[in-house]
Amino acid sequence: MTDAPLKLFNSLTRELETFTPVHPGEARVYTCGPTVYNYPHIGNMRAYVFADVLGRMLSHQGLKLTHIINITDVGHLTDDADEGEDKMEKMAAEKAQSIWDIAKHYTEAYWADVKALNIREPAKWSVATDYIDEMIEFAKGIADKHCYECETGLYFDTTTVEDYGRLARAVTEEGEGRIDTVEGKRNAADFAIWRKTPPGEKRQMEWDSPWGKGAPGWHLECSVMGEKLLGFPFDIHTGGIDHREIHHPNEIAQNQAFCGCGGLSEARNSGANIWMHNNFLVERSGKMSKSSGEFLRLQLLIDKGFHPLAYRMMCLQAHYRSELEFSWEVLEAALTRLKRMVMQAERLKDAEAQPQAEHPKFAGALAKFDEAMSDDLNTAIALTAMEDALATKKVDAGIKRAVIEYMDSVLGFGLFDLTREALRIRPKSASITEDEIEDALARRKAARAEKDFAASDAIRDELASKGVDVMDGDPLGWDWKLS
Repeated sequence: MTDAPLKLFNSLTRELETFTPVHPGEARVYTCGPTVYNYPHIGNMRAYVFADVLGRMLSHQGLKLTHIINITDVGHLTDDADEGEDKMEKMAAEKAQSIWDIAKHYTEAYWADVKALNIREPAKWSVATDYIDEMIEFAKGIADKHCYECETGLYFDTTTVEDYGRLARAVTEEGEGRIDTVEGKRNAADFAIWRKTPPGEKRQMEWDSPWGKGAPGWHLECSVMGEKLLGFPFDIHTGGIDHREIHHPNEIAQNQAFCGCGGLSEARNSGANIWMHNNFLVERSGKMSKSSGEFLRLQLLIDKGFHPLAYRMMCLQAHYRSELEFSWEVLEAALTRLKRMVMQAERLKDAEAQPQAEHPKFAGALAKFDEAMSDDLNTAIALTAMEDALATKKVDAGIKRAVIEYMDSVLGFGLFDLTREALRIRPKSASITEDEIEDALARRKAARAEKDFAASDAIRDELASKGVDVMDGDPLGWDWKLS
């Protein structure tokens, strides 16, 4: 546990603030989870790596963490501004499957990515359709003062709360909203609380409500589950930077209406004391968007032979608030960095950690690590501190292991559970097995020992023809990789 005060950037106030828990000794965090109509792409997963590091750091501070991640299985339209089709209904129709089966399949795919990236399980995965009754009650409580009904549903009047849109800073000096006016809405930025099923239609997911048969709006679910599971105000709300422009301002407006509280000069009136957002992951070829059909999934990285924790390393090499560009070269460099750490950690695997021991030789690395992580989760510098500690020589192995475990508990690689073999690049499409590679390398080693370099070169060429790069003189000692 570090004594350094934890400072976090609050998107609502645009300031770095010292974290003070609402409930002493506790930290309550809500993270906007996936809409389970399709597989998550790697840009989506950056948000959960970031939230995981935040949660680990709060635990590191000695706080009891309650972390909620929601699963959106209803209500999210193809256009975030309350236009288009429900994403879940649309995918179910395209696949000719039950919407419940669609939700189950993609939820499990998301959970598999969470596990592969060593992201800790939250206290609860809150599923939107489990809270429909609570959503209707929430909407009934704010409808009279803050909502109006029109042909398509119940809408929230954004002029009824103070400081609407402050989080996004998205209203111009002329007062023009960022969303084109839609017929039936009083104001451009007004949004759906409840969407009526159109006449003559039958949806797979629809419920009775005081405003007719239909489904909740996307923004409503997070307000309801945040209040129900964490209580207003809770400590921290996280999400991707794309949520900062529409989804979270609408969620905040609902929270203000529910609490009957004032403006956003007091952050607690928003429903959370601190709002945090990670920046985009950019991929220049355009394969980050799900609308492209083929997009970058974590499974694609794995199929190309990369260990998923190479992607976690890539994320942590940049500050969460900075834009991060993806390329295969950057990913391979991150994998190499992870390999070096694992190689150094392997030397400590047989040592018994001594958590109560003094660490005089590690004082500098520990101070650097704690200062970096306490400064708005600066993982880029924290990584260099862990590398400094791994490189420290002539120290007791048990003490060194304790220091690395201390740092790794926050960065979340699980260094002592990784092996060099697991980090080899080995594409799914490879036509040669590891046993065959190892057998060929053994024969090549014997040939070189007998100075039969012609045989040695022939084996090397044979392996190369099957996509195996023999890495003679590799300082990391990885011997080979499949390309």
